[in-house]
Amino acid sequence: MEGVPKGPRAQGEQIVVDVQGTVTQGYEPVRDAFARNFEHGERGAAVAAYHHGRKVVDLWAGTKDVDGTAPWALDTAQVVRSATKGVAAAAPLLLHQRGRLDLDAPVSTYWPEFKSAGKDRTLVRHLLSHRAGVPALDRPLTPAEAVDGESGPAAVAAQAPFWEPGTAHGYHAQTYSWLLGELVRRVTGRTIGRWVAEEIAGPLGLDFWLGVPDTEAHRVGRVGPVEPPMDGAGTLRLRPKRNVAEAYADPHSLTRRAFGAIDPLPDENDPAYRAAELPASAGISTARALARFYAATIGEVDGAPRLFAPATLTLARTEESAGPDRVLVVNTRFGLGYMLHGPASPLLAPGSFGHPGRGGSLGFADPESGTAFGYVTNGLQRGVTADPRAQALVRALRSSV
Repeated sequence: MEGVPKGPRAQGEQIVVDVQGTVTQGYEPVRDAFARNFEHGERGAAVAAYHHGRKVVDLWAGTKDVDGTAPWALDTAQVVRSATKGVAAAAPLLLHQRGRLDLDAPVSTYWPEFKSAGKDRTLVRHLLSHRAGVPALDRPLTPAEAVDGESGPAAVAAQAPFWEPGTAHGYHAQTYSWLLGELVRRVTGRTIGRWVAEEIAGPLGLDFWLGVPDTEAHRVGRVGPVEPPMDGAGTLRLRPKRNVAEAYADPHSLTRRAFGAIDPLPDENDPAYRAAELPASAGISTARALARFYAATIGEVDGAPRLFAPATLTLARTEESAGPDRVLVVNTRFGLGYMLHGPASPLLAPGSFGHPGRGGSLGFADPESGTAFGYVTNGLQRGVTADPRAQALVRALRSSV
């Protein structure tokens, strides 16, 4: 590391950023791509990567807060939105691995109230692969209801499905929180935040929280919207499909209703929201923690045993859902709990599995190359899946492996 970390600054028309951290020889293209992102609107971010259990990239730059001047520090963490789903999905998979959860059992086996309104044949695997048919609610929850631990599970249990469970897929953007969280609670007697802390984050030494504790809240930066790069901005381009834009603009579309299952949208900088255990969207993480988590799913990390047995790894990355997504409108691919390589989420290579966060963040593993990756940002760009900043970093990583 060199010097004191500083935020991006302008010198005439040129943006200069002091990139902090280290890269192993051969991974310099990742550092170069990371620095270039700041020329196209990045405010503060971090990226990390592991290769065969060894950390090879650990970089950060810019400001801790999207609207501030304090520098991003070694231990700065951010809300990672739906990248949370990838870490949270490990909970039911590990419960299955330990013989405590049957993926082919009806959800009502563990959660009897869930069988109402035509959901009696909904299987546990349908929840994980976005096939449960309840991506939206007839009555959205208020932000207070969304985090109270009771209203969300009750609402999805009572909700009639928008399609016959198991026959189609559509991204459960917000309802995934209450589906996954309540399932884990019914099986273990622990909240999903506590389970992840005790069974995953603690043993692996991850700076990842589903419900950030007061003692760590000072490390979390403020997030906010930033403008996406314009056409012609080097390799960073955003080409939204017209039908996707139309779906988001239509207040009656399933797309809009799925992302609006909490209404009004919660303030992601609110301490109450950050303390909530919402496994769909409210995880707090460093890039280092995301990369280390995914590294642990495919191999040993610093002597710690791998998280996923070979059979569990196969479940995570075997296609369960593919084709037109009833919520995201574009074609998507999902395994059990994880988005798979495809047009909507270009991970490192075919066989990769992971999860993006709307607005930028991304974590994934590629078992074939032994690579794991994590990227977090405080500047949230429009878009759900293929963020151009993350794409640039993934391309650079691919050229380095």
